[in-house]
Amino acid sequence: MATLSLAGCNRHQSALAPFGVEASSTRDLTIVLLVGAVVIAVGMSLLIRHAIRTPGERLTHHQGMKLVLWAGGVVPTILLFTLLVTSLPAMRPLPTTRAELTIDVEGEQFWWRVAYRPLNAAPVVSANEVRVPVGRTVALKLMGGDVIHSFWIPGLAGKMDMIPGRTNTLVVRATKPGRFRGVCTEFCGLSHALMAFDVVALEPAAFDRWLTAEAKPAAGGNALFAQYGCGGCHAIRGTGEAGAIGPDLTHFGARQTLAAGVLPITTANVAGFIRHPEKTKPGVRMPAFDHMPPADAVALARYLQGLK
Repeated sequence: MATLSLAGCNRHQSALAPFGVEASSTRDLTIVLLVGAVVIAVGMSLLIRHAIRTPGERLTHHQGMKLVLWAGGVVPTILLFTLLVTSLPAMRPLPTTRAELTIDVEGEQFWWRVAYRPLNAAPVVSANEVRVPVGRTVALKLMGGDVIHSFWIPGLAGKMDMIPGRTNTLVVRATKPGRFRGVCTEFCGLSHALMAFDVVALEPAAFDRWLTAEAKPAAGGNALFAQYGCGGCHAIRGTGEAGAIGPDLTHFGARQTLAAGVLPITTANVAGFIRHPEKTKPGVRMPAFDHMPPADAVALARYLQGLK
């Protein structure tokens, strides 16, 4: 119990610290069900105590049957019906219209492909980070690119599977700004536990400014990026590099984490991941560049950090 209590102290990745409408209703429903469970448990304990301590001849047959009827039938029925009625509103999905934002999220081994699809505008591609506007209803279109993954932002909404060949829709609405965390909750390979992502809830005006900036191309290319063939897997808009196998790196430097939430973005971490990604993420599909001189890896890391 102490361990579970300490786990609940996590504020950036906890269903008990919601920042979304659905997660808030889930938390409230959890509290109601917990109270109901406690009431039932206490009632049963009192009945057992009464049964043990009461002499056998004290109750008549008629009194015993009346006790069974009320304590075993009527009261539990009323209590369970009340819990059912309380929980029904939480089962209704949030309404969404064509005017709301749609975000495509595709699970890969072991990262997240993200594409924002604002109304009457071209898609904006990113990776390993999901940004949502506070107060607006957002439809998350969830897909599995290779194997089954499961998408969960504990503080925003419930989890949903990401299945190859199928699109599931999760409708969410953030209620307060902040930086939070999401995870994959379906075992998907060796680095399943190393597959997280940042969730950033922004005020609507700030989100619109960010999305406008995110849609812009990168400032310029890099000779080392082209020399080592990085564009075969990664895209950097505005440079001619258009690989679609790995994460889009157009604004890589504006993200706070590397390798899907595993490491902070520092020059040393980026350079190390370029040369030996398998040391950070076992089973990763990115090939190792151990033949790359450390100086080149550092120079390439600094270029990527400057993509903001």
